[in-house]
Amino acid sequence: MTGLIVCTALGMEARAVARGLRPARDHPRVRVFRIGMGPERAARAAALLPPAAALAVTGFGGALHEGLRPGDVLVATEVRSGGRVWPCPSAPLLAGELVRAGLPARTGPLVTSPGIVTGRARLALAREGACAVDMESALIAEAADGRPFAAVRVIVDTPGVPLVNPATLGGALAARRALARIGPVLARWAAAVGPRRVLLASPRSFCAGVERAIEIVERALDRFGAPVYVRKQIVHNIHVVRDLERLGAVFVDDLAEVPEGAVTVFSAHGVAPAVREEAARRGLRVVDATCPLVAKVHAEARRFAARGDLVVLIGHAGHEEVEGVLGEVPGAGVLVEDEAGVEGAVEGLRPGRGVAYLTQTTLAADEAGRVAAAVRRRFPDAEGPRGDDICYATTNRQRAVRAVAAEAGLVLVVGSANSSNALRLTEVAGRSGHDGAPLVRLVDGPGDVALDWLRGVRTVGLTAGASTPGSLVDAVVAALGGLGPLEVEERRVIEENVEFTLPKEVRP
Repeated sequence: MTGLIVCTALGMEARAVARGLRPARDHPRVRVFRIGMGPERAARAAALLPPAAALAVTGFGGALHEGLRPGDVLVATEVRSGGRVWPCPSAPLLAGELVRAGLPARTGPLVTSPGIVTGRARLALAREGACAVDMESALIAEAADGRPFAAVRVIVDTPGVPLVNPATLGGALAARRALARIGPVLARWAAAVGPRRVLLASPRSFCAGVERAIEIVERALDRFGAPVYVRKQIVHNIHVVRDLERLGAVFVDDLAEVPEGAVTVFSAHGVAPAVREEAARRGLRVVDATCPLVAKVHAEARRFAARGDLVVLIGHAGHEEVEGVLGEVPGAGVLVEDEAGVEGAVEGLRPGRGVAYLTQTTLAADEAGRVAAAVRRRFPDAEGPRGDDICYATTNRQRAVRAVAAEAGLVLVVGSANSSNALRLTEVAGRSGHDGAPLVRLVDGPGDVALDWLRGVRTVGLTAGASTPGSLVDAVVAALGGLGPLEVEERRVIEENVEFTLPKEVRP
């Protein structure tokens, strides 16, 4: 059985795709078929296609969305025709791969029409939400009959430059060049096709502190109206930030960017007292979204410093939480990032001065424990926090990812690159395999999942940082399901039922 059949309507399209697949010995399981232009020819050709594990259709298409230009690539999230819809769930994976190959790709609905669409008919399809139009994809989608299917169209004409226009010639040349580059990407997509098992780590995604912080911004917008200013990212996830921006939140790096008297939210990571003082001087209406568990570390730092101790904070330089905690103890705090830093960090410590240590809440528990042990070896009388500083959500998610990494060939951690807890999950997963470390990758969403990672992998572990929306995990699962039969198992290590109260400024 052929691995992948790629269908094109025109001979020039077939030749362009085949050219990108040369030499043929490098892509022995990919065959390119010309099916003819229009639904009738496509239907006849579809009935004669040989058996294959996956089907794809590619070639030229017409833009309906005003943002598409000649040479752009649309990967269909679904194909529509005659009231029927064929989903293409692996579209984000394929579009991400095309972008990494240097092509201007995006995803969206594709509609198959009985003929060339112009004028008002084109506008009507655009109003229905379709991004592009062709005349063959629905017939190949029907022939796929549940097998992995992809529809990829390179834009050759737009509403402003219709197909029967001399200006379209330049678009056709750009589209043909793009087609030659699509072939190898489709081959990688086909190589990733196959049945899989996904092991979902649980708990995963939002923790109580993150949910509280997001709700604070939403309630502030409801109560005070837009804009509401937020100092730094409310939580470290770009998708959360963009969603709140659409509601009217304005994110700033410095309070100097906030108009005097404006409603201002402090992020979940906390701030130094100097920031609070600046906000008071400028008359800002502050709503504090600092996570209560971070606030606990602030309070401990003040308590230790008040009795004259040197406060050793175990954490990562540059993180907002670290800056906030050290800001509580100016001249009395020192940052230690690893075991090697313990000795140098306390040079010059005056005799008789006590030492206390605290921990950033989002660290890997095992590594933080080793650094804390190094502090205690160096200073046997050093006092630690009352209770573990690393928050319950961080610990629980690290335990859960260990449970799935032990069985997985690939572990995907969904989260943004500036998320400390997501980065720690990747490190913990990488140390958790029984027969060698699994491949572990941090991704912001399904578009970041490289198809080569999936080749030959039949068990994928999946988790998400505490600042990552659960919908992104669902999107990754759905995209993997577009590559073949998918068995999903959840590995739950503990139930979470923590809730935090809202600040008085936004309570109902």
